Amino acid sequence: MSTTTATGRNEQRHGMPYLVMTRQFRAPIDDVWAAVTESDRLARWIGTWSGDPAEGEVTFQMRYEGDDVPSERFVIDECEAPHRLAITTEAPYEAEQVTWHLELDLAEADGVTTLTFAQSVPDPAMAESVGPGWDYYFDRMVVAETGGDVTAVVFDDYYPALSEHYKAEFGS
Repeated sequence: MSTTTATGRNEQRHGMPYLVMTRQFRAPIDDVWAAVTESDRLARWIGTWSGDPAEGEVTFQMRYEGDDVPSERFVIDECEAPHRLAITTEAPYEAEQVTWHLELDLAEADGVTTLTFAQSVPDPAMAESVGPGWDYYFDRMVVAETGGDVTAVVFDDYYPALSEHYKAEFGS
């Protein structure tokens, strides 16, 4: 079991609660942008997409959630390469269909690129599983981008271990 840390916080954006977390990379902004937007780079840590982003949407498939996870339609709301990507998707969450808003913002200073990720949390109770999930995936991204073995990042080290942090952060 590895030592993991909850890094997300609750932040109000657009009149609703968002889970917000950051990661830093000693890499140029264009390289980090590629890691979050190019399908083959995403495949190393979270999933793949298909389609033509110029049409305003792609189909995204999680690769590390099991074999029966349905693909999701990601609508591209904003894309200002290499600084901002905002997406809306609908996906099943437990017994219901949920609309998620995701935002990725990148900024580079002194050879370090900071990625700030935000996802809407329509129900505070969702944070106890969504938060650990994103900590897991962004830790996988860090490992992938530094040339490490992403299989060393184990989901069971994140969930339910980090759930209490997110319950407290979102008041659920």
